[in-house]
Amino acid sequence: MKDLKKFIYIVAGFLGAFYLPIENIRFSGAIFEALALVKWYAREHVLLCLLPAFFIAGAVSVFISQASVMKYFGAKAKKVLSYSVASVSGTILAVCSCTVLPLFSGIYKRGAGLGPAIAFLYSGPAINVLAIILTARILGWQLGLARALGAIIFSIVIGFIMHLIFLKEERARHIDGNFAAVLTQDSRPLAKNVLYFLSMIVFLVFANWAKPPENSQAAWLLIYRYKWLISGLSLAGLFGMLIAWFKKEELKQWFQASWGFALQILPLLLIGVLVSGFLLGRVGQEGIIPSRFIEALVGGNSLRANFFSSIVAAFMYFATLTEVPILQGLIGSGMGKGPALALLLAGPALSLPNMLVIRGVIGTKKTAVYVMLVVVMATISGMIFGAVVK
Repeated sequence: MKDLKKFIYIVAGFLGAFYLPIENIRFSGAIFEALALVKWYAREHVLLCLLPAFFIAGAVSVFISQASVMKYFGAKAKKVLSYSVASVSGTILAVCSCTVLPLFSGIYKRGAGLGPAIAFLYSGPAINVLAIILTARILGWQLGLARALGAIIFSIVIGFIMHLIFLKEERARHIDGNFAAVLTQDSRPLAKNVLYFLSMIVFLVFANWAKPPENSQAAWLLIYRYKWLISGLSLAGLFGMLIAWFKKEELKQWFQASWGFALQILPLLLIGVLVSGFLLGRVGQEGIIPSRFIEALVGGNSLRANFFSSIVAAFMYFATLTEVPILQGLIGSGMGKGPALALLLAGPALSLPNMLVIRGVIGTKKTAVYVMLVVVMATISGMIFGAVVK
């Protein structure tokens, strides 16, 4: 049986190589787009986005006791508290759908309930204050307001539905993992832990502060002008705390945990980015799927247009803030307002690389349900919005 499988793989590989359409311009262009997107991703996101996120996730797993995580995100925590904290996390983090993954993995493995963890996973990239403000200024206040309200509601509703669907499995997980019985305290005073984590979060947020349009509010422009000063000061403060407060063994555990997250997540992300670039290309460029097909299918406010917009947005990779200029071009090409909102609610929170990593953390079934909920809710929301706002 094993030899038969090997033979089938060899034949399939041979046929694929034999008929490889390298002379086709669209195919070769899609290959270029896949590699170009990986290059861009490595330059723009790995060092300043993912690396800090890995260290934050590693710090959560090492320096935050399970008792602390359980207090706010655990299965027995007060639902109002856990979902409220999780649903507004994006206003602080302002991360993309891939950068939030190590943080999600960290709190979930530390004992967070599935519902609050999923609410955090969705809200992290979806509730980005600057992105919402830019949406309102460039695409209209109706879309900006609908995006803000929709993102908060989505995170809570999707998280709670996931909790209900997988309630039995989650109870078994917490019994088997013995999360509820962990009563260890944090290794240092709360104030020191807050400053330590805050320094890393400040660096993550401000080092990735995108340049706002020239007509943006003065505060956003001022922050962008001094972002490296703020980032540098936070990094210097972090190193000072590491020297003063941490033991050598603690630092070793922290680096090992961060490296573990990197090994788990980075390979899947890079594969996902390659596939995404091959299929859909970069912003303003085309992959194997012609952009005119997409533009033709998202006009009006039909069920098909909203569903198609949600599906494409769910699989395409959006860096933080890039969804606004993409939508501006699509709306100019005839995209309806309903499908535009569907894209805003599904796109920033999901991507193919994002799905591959989520599957590795919570499994295929939970990932499929999560993606389905986001797509269905984005579709329904788009249809409602398109019917109300003409």
